[in-house]
Amino acid sequence: MTDGIPTDAFECQRDRLTLVNREEEMASLHALVQDARAGSGGIALLEGVVGIGKSVLLHKLVATLPTEGLHVLEARCDALERDFPFGVVRQLFEPLLATLDEPQLTRLLTGSARTAAQALSGETLPGDVMLSSEDMSYAVLHGLYWFTCNLAAEAPLVIVVDDAHCADMASLRFLTHLARRIEGLPILLVLSQRTGDEATDAALLGDIAGQPLCRVLRPGPLDCHGIGHLVKTVFGREADDEFHEACLAITGGNPLLVHSLLSVLRLGGRPPTVDGLQYITAQDGAFFHEAVRAVLESQPESAAAAACALAVMGDDALPEVCARLAGLDDATHSAAMRALRSNGLVSEVDDGRRWSFNHGLIREVIVADLPPEQLAQAHRRAARLLLDAGARVEQVAGHLLLTTLPATEDWAVTVLREAAREASFRGTPALAVDLLRRCLPADGQPPEDTSVLVELGLAEAGVDPQASVRHLQAALVHVHEPSLRFRVLSSLASGLVRSGQSLPAVRLLAEQAPSVHDADLQRLLEGQRLMASAEDLQSLAVTLREYPFDISRPGKTPGERALIAAGAGLCSVRADRAQESAAAARRVLESSVPGVDSPFFLTTAATALLYAGLPDEADAAYQRVLDATRQSQRLLLYGLCQALRAEALYRLGALSESLAATRSALNVVPSSHWGRTLALPVATQVHALIDSGDLPGADAAAAQPFPSTSMDTWQWNEFLCARGRLRLAHQDPKGALTDLLEAGRRQREWTRTSPAVSSWWSWAGRAHLALGALSPARELAEEAVERAREGRLTDALGAGLRLQATTETGPRKLGMLEEALSALDGSPARLELAHTLVDYGSALHACGHTEAARETLRRGLDLAYSLSAARLRVRANDALLATGARPRRVTSSGVESLTPSEAQVARMAAVGGTNREIAEELFVTQRTVEQHLTSVYRKLGVSGRRGLGSFFDPERAAK
Repeated sequence: MTDGIPTDAFECQRDRLTLVNREEEMASLHALVQDARAGSGGIALLEGVVGIGKSVLLHKLVATLPTEGLHVLEARCDALERDFPFGVVRQLFEPLLATLDEPQLTRLLTGSARTAAQALSGETLPGDVMLSSEDMSYAVLHGLYWFTCNLAAEAPLVIVVDDAHCADMASLRFLTHLARRIEGLPILLVLSQRTGDEATDAALLGDIAGQPLCRVLRPGPLDCHGIGHLVKTVFGREADDEFHEACLAITGGNPLLVHSLLSVLRLGGRPPTVDGLQYITAQDGAFFHEAVRAVLESQPESAAAAACALAVMGDDALPEVCARLAGLDDATHSAAMRALRSNGLVSEVDDGRRWSFNHGLIREVIVADLPPEQLAQAHRRAARLLLDAGARVEQVAGHLLLTTLPATEDWAVTVLREAAREASFRGTPALAVDLLRRCLPADGQPPEDTSVLVELGLAEAGVDPQASVRHLQAALVHVHEPSLRFRVLSSLASGLVRSGQSLPAVRLLAEQAPSVHDADLQRLLEGQRLMASAEDLQSLAVTLREYPFDISRPGKTPGERALIAAGAGLCSVRADRAQESAAAARRVLESSVPGVDSPFFLTTAATALLYAGLPDEADAAYQRVLDATRQSQRLLLYGLCQALRAEALYRLGALSESLAATRSALNVVPSSHWGRTLALPVATQVHALIDSGDLPGADAAAAQPFPSTSMDTWQWNEFLCARGRLRLAHQDPKGALTDLLEAGRRQREWTRTSPAVSSWWSWAGRAHLALGALSPARELAEEAVERAREGRLTDALGAGLRLQATTETGPRKLGMLEEALSALDGSPARLELAHTLVDYGSALHACGHTEAARETLRRGLDLAYSLSAARLRVRANDALLATGARPRRVTSSGVESLTPSEAQVARMAAVGGTNREIAEELFVTQRTVEQHLTSVYRKLGVSGRRGLGSFFDPERAAK
């Protein structure tokens, strides 16, 4: 006791409090620890109001865990550090990392775990590729997940995060990412969350709480027995039951409020009696505030100044920096901190080298009493002191963010820019934007150094495209260095496109590309201009009317290849230029240089092959791009390429693989990042689900919400086609025709007139026939056949002839179907071939050629089985039975019984992929891979991986 103040007034008394009314919670936590040690992942979330004892429980848990054979990682979140990206992650891992040598660290950061280095240290490993903020955001989370798995493979992990509601956003996203995938891992994740306070992201914490493996623990209030324990702790003697009941009535049994109430009594020299309580009027936590203020007022000014400095600097701050902020010499500051410790406000941490408040509320009370202007100035001074002390730039910048005025001094701008670069690098672009915006003058004028505007505009590209456009436009006039001007123009044009301003983007690139005094960079911008024009009808019309589209050049440089790829992509949607586009696309892909050529333009070249009726070549090209983007963690492009590959796989008849590709694309890239292009993977998914016989699944896919801007894109045409076909499958030809004709109108408007681009015309023809309208169905078929012949598009020709045959009867119908089969002979489009075989077999039967019909229908039925085309399989079987053939047993066995995800995992395992490799490539957990393989072995009747080879074609599996 000092000057009449109790020495334990604010001490947590952790060891004692955990023994009061908390036995059940402790037992639950220890049971979860044992589960984790046995290899079964789990989550515990402690919820409760401030002061209920969550931190005490976590402290007691950690203190009682064994030190051998277990990694225990701890972090305590602080609202002051919410703007430090991955600050909590670093708290968790840095103590352990400090014990590792270089080979150990390298081993932990191999494979998909390598991008964790950006979050843990900000440094890259040799060979890493610098990513955009959007790509990095997911890549770092994915890397941290695998880094954590690598640690857990060495010893089970217990990850303890106190006050998770105050965690920085990046760390909270990682914790959520881990929680979703924790099943089957030797990891226990334990979090505490204060209810009633604003969380960094309540939705993410709710996501964790909603995980099936999460056990939510809500410590209850103390009973009279527990209050009696505290009374004896504070006063050194017992009180009567009446006093205990009165304390319970006043505090609700909240341990912190009980302790504060007792401390107020003792500070005032009052006894622990009901009579002593009559002077207490404060309610709901004011006891605590009153007690903190009373202690500070009883101390010398130096103690109050030291407490304010620690409150501004945050727990664990360097004492010498706190002393400078408080205006004290080191000796006086040390004495002041000891006085605060003797009164229970602070404790020594880090072996006595630093100080920390005993409870977060103590800091909150002190900060709340500081005038806003004084607090802002204190944070500004703290930032400068930290900079001079050599602190991390993110710590310095964190204090600058807590001020209310722009930070335009040279030193502050330098700090904010460096911190913004680190934030972008670690996948927190929104923070980078906040940091750079603090560099702007308060009067709204541009900064003297326009490079700040450039950095801000580039950072805003993935966060606020409209602001990015505004700032990059203002900065462009001041940027002259060719490579930087190229980057600004490219980002500015992309921002305009993402903001729905494709025409201004096209004009900008046309006008400004010559100002980049580098011929190949100019070609890259010209290629980008062509692709931007494809996103806007007016721009597209101008481009198609005025641009020469010379795609015959050899493509010796990245710029030339980008320009050829863009031209081929635009020309491939017209049947008369399909083969020319395919030849150009092949030249681009064959001469491309990995790591040099833009994967975006290589994806465009692959799509030209797809639209030229070459899905097998397109699939191989997409796979090359996917391998490159997977290795570099460029996940947005990975998702887009995976969606396009799903279309190629669908045309090849690989329905299971197509569905797996769409799911991979939609799982890897958050729906918010797809923007206007979300309709593309969904359309393919709907088609594949229909053919697989899963109409409920197709309904669910088609019913998901889309951004309103989706309807202004060519991708929406494909969704209308898929939805129209789905309505036709539900026996709604009128509704189907509405969608399909609108899709066709829009396709013509977008000059996407090749029958190999979309199947809308085929389904529209069938909708017409379902409504009894023969003539419009015949017109659609004749147009498709004519254009397919013109473009030498064999797959589209087969589909067109098959539709045309539905409008005919007798020998003429048979002739058209025979020509369709001839066109499809040797074609990789196996699904279209299967449909044609079934139609031809049915036509043969109708013409009395029963034996030939049976043989053809059996071929169609077998092919439908091999493709998992359940809907066609039923139709083929019915047609075969109609010929009088004996019923064929339809069973769900073999490869056909596998789900799309199981089939994909099995194919990868069949060519030697390990569980870890498969999980990393598909962005799933190893537990998911294990579950799929267990199901695969059971369905195929094999004992392990060696038995998979006979079920999967080695060449297809390898691809």
